[in-house]
Amino acid sequence: MSEFVRVCAAADVPDPGKQVFEVGDRFVVVVHLDGEWFALEDACTHDGGPLGEGRLEGFCIVCPRHGARFDLRTGAAMSMPAVRATPRHEVKIENGAVLVRVAG
Repeated sequence: MSEFVRVCAAADVPDPGKQVFEVGDRFVVVVHLDGEWFALEDACTHDGGPLGEGRLEGFCIVCPRHGARFDLRTGAAMSMPAVRATPRHEVKIENGAVLVRVAG
């Protein structure tokens, strides 16, 4: 998918806050934090756990299953048991809407 897809109104995700959306054939967790927007694949690279159900710790999201942490800005795995990054997707706000472009 190479185009941006509208997932919600910007007002629908509080700051701080997060919400999971289906974009094409993938699930993406969109995070609004300190006025910035981030989008990651909604899957822990350790065991596929739902990152969108995890808690935010600074600029990291913590997998609710085993505590692996991922950097919202890059998708990088920041702690075990995950060792691989989760895909990061582009986000932009346009006319009050949140738009996501899923990475190849």
